[in-house]
Amino acid sequence: MTMTTIYEFKETEMNGDVLDLSRYRGQVVLVVNTASKCGLAPQLEGLERLYQTYQDQGLVVLGLPSNQFKQELATDAEASDYCQVHYGVTFPMTKRVRVNGAEEDPLFTYLKAESGHGKIKWNYTKFLIGKDGHLRHRYAPMAKPAKIEPAIQQALRE
Repeated sequence: MTMTTIYEFKETEMNGDVLDLSRYRGQVVLVVNTASKCGLAPQLEGLERLYQTYQDQGLVVLGLPSNQFKQELATDAEASDYCQVHYGVTFPMTKRVRVNGAEEDPLFTYLKAESGHGKIKWNYTKFLIGKDGHLRHRYAPMAKPAKIEPAIQQALRE
């Protein structure tokens, strides 16, 4: 079976519940590989601001912590607490995933293939998904959330 949209994927939320991405059908989704101890972690504030600003219009920010770059805390619970306490994160966060290699999360395999840009080079790589479940754009880790805002506004209008 060929995976054609993000709706065929499932992740596991921090609390252990299955997060079926089909629940976001018709919404704009921003998928981000996060890491608490990364120098880019302050982007969590900007991501949360985008989520608070646009969630009522259909934006979902989805954080997938990864320790592949050795920048994440020791456990899923510590990572979740850190993001909530230090950055006020309220958007959905999953259990830690691998973004590259043999055991990489299938969602990242799909997103990397769709973007045509190969492996994830660092934390805070962002994937903007349109209301149709298809990748609109892949953003480099250094792209600040505010820089993505016009593209999010456009995706919400379409």
